[in-house]
Order: sequence, then C-alpha cells, then structure tokens
Amino acid sequence: MSRSPSLPERPHRDIDPDLPADERLEALRGHYAELVDVNEQLESQLDQTTDRREDLRERVDRVERENETLKSSSLYIASVEDVVGDGEVVVKQHGNNQEVLTEVSPRIAERVEAGDRVAVNDSFAIQTILETETDARAQAMEITERPEVGYEDIGGIDEQVREVREAVEQPLIEPERFEEVGIDPPSGVLLHGPPGTGKTMLAKAVANQTDATFIKMAGSELVRKFIGEGSRLVRDLFELAREREPAIIFIDEIDAVATTRTESKTSGDAEVQRTMMQLLSEMDGFEARGEIRIIAATNRFDMLDRAILRPGRFDRLIEVPEPDRDGREQILEIHTRGMNIADGVDFAELADETDGYSGAEIESLATEAGMFAIRNERDEVHHEDFVDAFDKIEADDSSDVISSAGYFYQ
Repeated sequence: MSRSPSLPERPHRDIDPDLPADERLEALRGHYAELVDVNEQLESQLDQTTDRREDLRERVDRVERENETLKSSSLYIASVEDVVGDGEVVVKQHGNNQEVLTEVSPRIAERVEAGDRVAVNDSFAIQTILETETDARAQAMEITERPEVGYEDIGGIDEQVREVREAVEQPLIEPERFEEVGIDPPSGVLLHGPPGTGKTMLAKAVANQTDATFIKMAGSELVRKFIGEGSRLVRDLFELAREREPAIIFIDEIDAVATTRTESKTSGDAEVQRTMMQLLSEMDGFEARGEIRIIAATNRFDMLDRAILRPGRFDRLIEVPEPDRDGREQILEIHTRGMNIADGVDFAELADETDGYSGAEIESLATEAGMFAIRNERDEVHHEDFVDAFDKIEADDSSDVISSAGYFYQ
C-alpha cells in the first residue's frame, strides 16, 4: 500500500534589516523563488491526492455494487393466475408450473391483475411487475418481407385459388361487400391434399396480394417439452396478430397439434391436446377476432380432430388435389418461364407422361432437364432433356421403393 507523499518544508529566512537595500532586495527575491517552488510542489501533491481519492471512490463503489449483488437473490419469472383479495394472489412460476398463494406488497397491490408477468424471489413474493412481452419465438415467425410468390406462379388449381381469395383476401380488401350482404366472412380456411400440390404456395400468394402481416408457423413448433409452453406460444401468436392487424396466420402441418383426441395418459399426448384446446379457444373465443384470417394446411386430413373442422373455426375445407392433365401442362409452362427452352419441346406430351405428378415433382422435373442441358454443354433445354430427366426421376423413385421394401423385410 502506497504512502502519502510528505509535505515539503516551508522555507523560513530572517533578513537582517541592517543590510544594504540592494542586498536585502536580492535576499527577498531568493526567498520568493523558494516559496514559488514549494507552492508548485504542493499543487502537484494536491493533484496526486485528488486522483488517488477518485480512484479509491471508484473502488468503493464497485465493491458496494458487488456486495449488493451477492446479498440479493435471483428473481424468477411467473404469471399471476388469480387475484384472491386482501393482498393475496395465485402465481404460477414458468418452467415448473408450480402454483403458489402469496402476498403482494402494498405498493404494487393495486396494480397487479390476473395475467400479469411478474418477478418473484425464492419465497414467491412479488418484487416487480414486468411489461407484457410477446414470446420471442412468436415474433420470429412474423414474415417482414412480402413473399415473392403470386397467383400467376400457381397452376392447375384455379378453383382452389378462387375459393381462398374469396375467404381470405376479399374480406381484408373489400370488407364492405360482406357488410352490404349482411354476412360474416369465413373465419378460416383449411387446405388439405397430397404433398407438393401447392398449399404453401397458395398461402404465400395470398400474403403477397394483401398488405396484411403474414405470420407463418409449423404445427410441430407448437409441440413443446415443458407443460404449458405450447399453449402459451399459441396465445402469443394470436396476440401478435391482434397487434399487427390486419394479419394472416398460416399454420402448416396442423395435424401435429390437431390430431384426434385419444384416451392416452402420457404427458406428451396430454400436452399436445392442451395446445390444441388453446388453439380452439383462440379461433372461436368470446372476443371478436377482427381482421385476422387463418389458413392451415395438412397432408393428413384423416387424422384431424372433428372439433377443429366444425364451422366457425374452419368455414372452408378446400381440397388441393394433384393436377390434372391441363394443370400439369400449365405448371410446366410456369416453371420453365425463366428457362431457355428449345422450340421442339412439347409440353402437351410431357403433361401426358407425368400423370400422377404433383406440382413440386413437375418443378423438380424442369430443374433436372436444365441439369441435363448443362451436362451436355448446351445453354438451351431440348425435349430429350426432359425425357432423360423423367427417366432419372422414375429410376430414383423405383430404387427408393426397393430400398424401403428391403428395409422392412430384413
């Protein structure tokens, strides 16, 4: 530990009054110079002492903060489930879902309401009320950029496009037409059909056409490990949609959380059913949904619970089938618009050959044809490239079937 610097001795000189005047003046000048030197030393020491005092003050503040941190306990996030009265509330801690009856400090008792997010200590005493915050996962599902898919990019399902536009787009763009007729617009649309038939593209096209906020989520994302997390995420999603009205919520793979309820007692199945009940509640709650439209998609329509299919939740059940012959030709033209296609390519013949193909498989066929053109060092795609691509896809599908059969029979 450093010591404080010692003070310089103050110079003292007795001047003989009997000295001649010039000698006394010279002596006074010397004495003055000594005093100036001592003063400079004292000022330097004062500056050093001031700096040292500031340094010690910062160290004391830091130690005090560390001491306060060590003395204070961690706080936990909880939700107020019910306000009992007389300064008591029921809180549920997030994570373990433990419900506790606790007292509220008089300074915040009047401001605490059911549904508030609060911070509690180890004794479950409420320390502060937190601001309402939407789950970050829900906010991440909001699509900020408008999808690039338009109706002109979808082929073979013109009737389905018309029905979706009537149920989702038109109520957001022309709500007065429904008011004039005196009916409420459809609450939701469920798209069902085989994979790759354009259900997701159709939802993106609706989002592109309107100025509504587009919130996309997958049903599998609602299946959570901890009890109550899935239902809370559903609440936050609809709350986010209400804040961003007009809004479109697109739920892909809805069968992950809306399967037929069973008598299973496992915690996983119970949590999935709890999440589905929250979804049903949000879809037809007592509060008006406002300018919020719901689109859902599934490949397993047969697995869905009847409760979610009733009118009022999904008013329109739209089947999106595999495209017919004319639809396949239209899809081929759509997916080859940006390709350098030779004059000899016969889309009508290709449409005949691709019976049973979905829109996604036809897109894959066009991509493979382009790859064959590149392999043959051409910048133009010929009809034989499509034939070779068709043979390759068929061969790959056959090998997949053989591999799967071999796996099951092992």
